[in-house]
Amino acid sequence: MPSVLDHQRPASASGGTASPPERGRTRLPALAEVRWALAALVLFLVALALDLLGAPAWSWGTLYGAVYVAGGWEPGWEGLKALRAKSLDVDLLMVVAALGAAAIGQVLDGALLIVIFAASGALEAVATARTADSVRGLLDLAPSTATRLLPEGDEETVAAERLLVGDIVLVRPGERVGADGRVTEGASDVDQATITGEPLPVTKQFGDEVFAGTLNGTGALRVRVERDPSDSVIARIVGMVDEASRTKAPTQLFIEKVEQRYSLGMVAATVLVFVVPLLFGAALQDALLRAMTFMIVASPCAVVLATMPPLLSAMANAGRHGVLIKSAVVMERLGQVDVVAVDKTGTLTEGVPRVTDVRELPGPGLDGDELLRWAGAAEHPSQHPLAHAVVDAAHSREVPLPSATDFASTPGTGVEATVEGRRVAVGAPRRLLRDRDHPALAEAGRLEADGRTAVLITLDGRPIGVLGLADRPRQDAAFAMAALTALTGGAPVLLTGDNPQAARRLADDVGITDVRAELLPQDKAATVKEWEQAGRKVLVVGDGVNDAPALAAAHTGVAMGRAGSDLALDTADAVVVRDELAAIPAAVALSRRARRLVTQNLMIAGTFITVLAVWDLAGTLPLPLGVAGHEGSTVIVGLNGLRLLTDRAWRRAQPDADRWSAGQEGPADPGFQRSL
Repeated sequence: MPSVLDHQRPASASGGTASPPERGRTRLPALAEVRWALAALVLFLVALALDLLGAPAWSWGTLYGAVYVAGGWEPGWEGLKALRAKSLDVDLLMVVAALGAAAIGQVLDGALLIVIFAASGALEAVATARTADSVRGLLDLAPSTATRLLPEGDEETVAAERLLVGDIVLVRPGERVGADGRVTEGASDVDQATITGEPLPVTKQFGDEVFAGTLNGTGALRVRVERDPSDSVIARIVGMVDEASRTKAPTQLFIEKVEQRYSLGMVAATVLVFVVPLLFGAALQDALLRAMTFMIVASPCAVVLATMPPLLSAMANAGRHGVLIKSAVVMERLGQVDVVAVDKTGTLTEGVPRVTDVRELPGPGLDGDELLRWAGAAEHPSQHPLAHAVVDAAHSREVPLPSATDFASTPGTGVEATVEGRRVAVGAPRRLLRDRDHPALAEAGRLEADGRTAVLITLDGRPIGVLGLADRPRQDAAFAMAALTALTGGAPVLLTGDNPQAARRLADDVGITDVRAELLPQDKAATVKEWEQAGRKVLVVGDGVNDAPALAAAHTGVAMGRAGSDLALDTADAVVVRDELAAIPAAVALSRRARRLVTQNLMIAGTFITVLAVWDLAGTLPLPLGVAGHEGSTVIVGLNGLRLLTDRAWRRAQPDADRWSAGQEGPADPGFQRSL
């Protein structure tokens, strides 16, 4: 598989501002595979129209020949190169099968096979190019320039890749950090979701580590560079995704694995069917006709077509219900998974903090609406995600918010404002309170122990209440985890960069027992690789840049479509377009059903091939009857596979959400498992 970084684009000239430069995507006409596939399709449609309209044979025959050239030359050439390496490639087999069909007068069938095969190669090329674009775009997260402070106190703007370990850089409010390092001066809230997946900005002050590409908040920071830019965390994420694309085992459909030996045997048998009768005095025309009939009835095309319709039908059905499966190989692999690893923020959760608790303190005598009124008014001018959550909570209760003046924000502490002549402060309890024995700190501690972010509200310096905020689980998260448990025989594992308390609380809510918290992207990828090396087939579900290495390393990666980063969407093998977690176990169950239909179809195709081949060898099978039998078996298995296109097939793949939520059945219940 080619590296996703093989094709480079010119470097961006952006600076260290917050918005990364807009990056381009590879245009489809720039891909040779797309151009040849499109040419083959257009030629085929024109030839088909002329054929159906009764035009002279030379007109549509010439165009069909052009289809064979346009769509078949590249896979044929690749197949010949594989043959030189002593491997019978499926590309060459398809071209030979198409030429064989043309040799016995089935020119239309052969041309259609060429078009389908060329389109498949074009789709694979597009997927590879999209991944390359996204990996290169990830580099745009790190600014191309940084402000370096000189020993004499002056500043200079330098290219980020020229920074050296030990340099001091200035990161102004709203800029992205230019290099991995440690804060030497200043304080600010830094959004590092691209690296750790944490839903909220993290307070950074003296001695704290910061990462290249993370977004600085309202404070200014001085950072000592501790890693060479080429060794930054963001650069290592790029390297890990690229390495995974290089080293991941080549994917093949099951039938492609057995087709090598089958095709070799079929070619050898066809030669024998032609040569042996000649040795015993048979007429050349009779021997050739028998051999051609044998090649048609034993053709691997029938077996391939027996395999594809169930997988393609399942892909189409899943797509209609919000799960984009990128290839038939992925559709087949999805049903093989036996371990599921899920990300937290944006995957199991909505990725947006919400107010979950409003705790009144004894003494002031204020109710929850009054607390939200004071807090919401003070937070209204702030751009912090927690401030938005407090204001949204007040609005949801239809609490009117008075205007605030003299607003001030202190990174790591909170906000202050004057509301109706009184001074209101909202922020970190341990920063706003000097009295370490105050009941408000005990209340905040209980919320934090429960996985919440605690926010204290003070009025004229007096504590009046504590708010608890958390990233809310998706509505169907617990149900989806239970369904995946039933499918794989083991509960999913939570892999997150968030803190252990928040991770454990969420895991308890959705039914997960194995929690791995405070993981960097390389830690997630290493965990997945360890399982894969142990023989497990891992399904990873994620959404962020920090999930991309794990998605690439997994047996099958699934990204959340709405919340997902470009890199996660392009690295993943499948995308949940509407962010419905419950669609994932349904897609897995549908994949398993498709695999069962593939087995049925192979048995049907094998039976037809055996009967017709024996008839041809032991007796005299008329060529038209052989073609009819061959095509008839293809129609039967095709219709069998199309059963998975129906909405009924999707409903059968879905577990019964209503019965599960009512507590009538669970993962261990046989009825629940039968519904999968």
